[in-house]
Amino acid sequence: MNVLIIEDEIPSRLNLQRAIGTIAPDMNIVGSIGSVAEAVEWFGSHPEGADLIFMDVQLSDGLGFDIFKKVAVKGHVVVTTAYDNYALDAFKIHSIDYLLKPLDKEALAGAIDHCRTLSQSSTPTPIDYNALAELFAPKTPYKDRFLVKLGDKIILIKVENIVLFYSENKTTYLVTNENREYIIDDSLDAIECKLDPKHFFRIGRSYIVALEQIQVVTKHFGSRLKVQLRSSHRDDLFVSRARSTEFLEWLNGN
Repeated sequence: MNVLIIEDEIPSRLNLQRAIGTIAPDMNIVGSIGSVAEAVEWFGSHPEGADLIFMDVQLSDGLGFDIFKKVAVKGHVVVTTAYDNYALDAFKIHSIDYLLKPLDKEALAGAIDHCRTLSQSSTPTPIDYNALAELFAPKTPYKDRFLVKLGDKIILIKVENIVLFYSENKTTYLVTNENREYIIDDSLDAIECKLDPKHFFRIGRSYIVALEQIQVVTKHFGSRLKVQLRSSHRDDLFVSRARSTEFLEWLNGN
């Protein structure tokens, strides 16, 4: 069976490849890609598709479900996700298989076995991927404030006072223009969907920056882009190579 992996986080991609090689060594990984654009190009040149497709919900340039709006996709899709129970209920309603991140090998083996069973069926159940794309698309109006806890206090922080969101050691932080940091309950994936993309950009796996707080962008080693913020002293803010072009277009107002 041929397997296609659509996942923008390289460590997750490699972990999935290794796990598949261990659990189902007979499976042939025919592609490993990280964006909607790459996936559309791949399916355009491989109309036969793949027997099994592992796809992340949030890719570097949009939702994985957007792929189905742009090109015909053949193959059984298993969504890999770190989303909350709301999303999981949506998958169940639409009869789509999913695996929670971090991936469990037993669950992965079950998904592979299920795919083998379905491949023997001549009447697969159609799935409305367009409906799922609409369901997971960012909704407006976007958040204009966040609540954070500090001891026994609850503090309201307006979006215009936020410099940066970042994730570290499985904890998500909000940084204000006073260079104060607060722990926030939501994951970066969840936060990204709540922010106006005109004013915030996810430059990589672990950082979301505010447009109004960007002071300068410089080219760094290997043509990487380094971001310096007005109200933050962090010197480790780099735009992922996969998002560099999109980031520059965003800065330019495109």
